[in-house]
Amino acid sequence: MAFGGLAGVMINKIHIPPLIATLGLMTALRGVAYILNDGLPIYGIPDSVKFIGQGWVFGIPFPVILMIAVFIFGYVLLNKTAFGRHLYGTGGNEEASRLSGVNVERLKTKVYLIGFFLSTFAGIVLMARVNSGQPRGGTGYEMDIITAVVLGGVSIMGGSGRLTGVIAGVMIMGVLSNGMILLNIDEYVQWVVKGAVLLTAVGLDQITSHKTK
Repeated sequence: MAFGGLAGVMINKIHIPPLIATLGLMTALRGVAYILNDGLPIYGIPDSVKFIGQGWVFGIPFPVILMIAVFIFGYVLLNKTAFGRHLYGTGGNEEASRLSGVNVERLKTKVYLIGFFLSTFAGIVLMARVNSGQPRGGTGYEMDIITAVVLGGVSIMGGSGRLTGVIAGVMIMGVLSNGMILLNIDEYVQWVVKGAVLLTAVGLDQITSHKTK
């Protein structure tokens, strides 16, 4: 969350474009992960931590329970609070939100704090799932996430989209990725397919947004 606050400062105060700020932090932190353990995996995860990624509760995998809890939290935050309304408004028209009295800088900083917290949370679940701390863990996930979100109907330009659509997008990407693995499709071909899906989803979003203007 400290790095989330740093991202907020870089974007709000220094005016670094959000994409550059977050990608730069991601690259730097990946380097830190390699430096801290010389690029080697860390083993010896306690059983209490392994439960987060491998445990079961009433026949349901614990990571699934965590995912549902996060989705419920996100749904309530976006649809039942003033924060969510301000977030949609800022995404659609930042200047209009500022003139309406919304503290846009504080709002965006809160979004980055939440985003970095959830990223850390997901990293812990992944560590518990694979039973080790992998410095390469999560590499390439950013493109899968962007694709899932756009497939779910979230506009790449901001201001529109629903969490229910994102859930559908995540499921589609999960089925697509697992399906290609089960079919033993070459990893390089998988990259081509995922890239094509992302370009198609963004292209359709742009076509739709232009038609509505």
